Amino acid sequence: MPEPADLTAVEDVLRGQRIETPSWAYANSGTRFKVFAQPGVPRTVREKLDDAARVHRHTGVAPLVALHIPWDRVEGGAEGWARLAAYAREQGVRLGTVNANVFQDDAYRLGSVTNPDPAVRRKALDHLRECVEIMDATGSRDLKLWFADGTNYPGQDSLRARQDRLAEALTEVYERLGTGQRLILEYKLFEPAFYATDVPDWGTAYAHCLRLGDRAQVCVDTGHHAPGTNIEFIVAFLLREGKLGAFDFNSRFYADDDLMAGAADPFQLFRILYEVRAGGGLAPDAGIAFMLDQCHNIEPKIPAVIRSVMSVQEATAKALLVDTEALAKAQREGDVLGANEVLMDAYHTDVRPLLARLRESLGADGDPLAAYRASGWAERIVAERVGGEQAGWGA
Repeated sequence: MPEPADLTAVEDVLRGQRIETPSWAYANSGTRFKVFAQPGVPRTVREKLDDAARVHRHTGVAPLVALHIPWDRVEGGAEGWARLAAYAREQGVRLGTVNANVFQDDAYRLGSVTNPDPAVRRKALDHLRECVEIMDATGSRDLKLWFADGTNYPGQDSLRARQDRLAEALTEVYERLGTGQRLILEYKLFEPAFYATDVPDWGTAYAHCLRLGDRAQVCVDTGHHAPGTNIEFIVAFLLREGKLGAFDFNSRFYADDDLMAGAADPFQLFRILYEVRAGGGLAPDAGIAFMLDQCHNIEPKIPAVIRSVMSVQEATAKALLVDTEALAKAQREGDVLGANEVLMDAYHTDVRPLLARLRESLGADGDPLAAYRASGWAERIVAERVGGEQAGWGA
């Protein structure tokens, strides 16, 4: 365990940590087979913000809420978005990343921005430009793009032509960005395209972002990799190149499972966050968005989000406890087991008492889950959110 003076520095970094929660995590979700509805689920984007504010109240480090368009669309144009941003601030949170959706319209059956039909590509681009307009109205910094585009059969379309169309679309969106706004490009190994995905890996995303410019960066979703992929290497590489813009934290056992962060492999989450620390990614000016991307299918929504925020906090705290001088010494001397032991010592440290004190210093709760259960919020939303249409995939 570090000396008290070092603990102060660790606490200072943790005090400045900001974890973004996704609006869709509070809504109904499921698998391709079934969506299981739950009582008390939000019916409007404002009710999603109410739930997100409850998470921030109990953890002290989750003040940002990502939006998904059109799932979270409001009436009234720019004024309507400005009112939503004001409502968020009244609840103690802020609107964060704007996520575009060009994968749920019938027109996108053969792709969106890489579709062979120019009219479909124009439809998708108009939506992406609309998302930037929403950013203008809400003050959001990041536009995150994930494309379901790809092909299912060899010969279905030209792989080269699809990359050309993708580059053309990204350039148009990038040039539309305002001052201080960024384009964050996400990748996914497979699904729903089974033969060739147009943005299948970090290298493809990196190459496109490199050509776009400094304000185009890569999002690493921890569920979007082949089994056995060394995600911390990807993180280290992108940090070194100044191209790591965001995380989508979740857990996976098989594919993109979207389970709670740290549920499947908490040691991997620690390793990733150690590389973030080593590459300077925890500094206030690093600009990395630490976001959850989860769909809580069978577990209660709000406690699951709280649990994930706590898991990211714990992994970050352990990463900050790594004795970097001892680690560097062992590495210089070729002490393989000694170097590994330094990492394992930090990982096995119980950081829960440290984080409980930190939360209390932030005016939050030492035990967020216990505080949430005692708050009565779960019972209140079940009683009050009766009637109407619950939010979910597509709403």
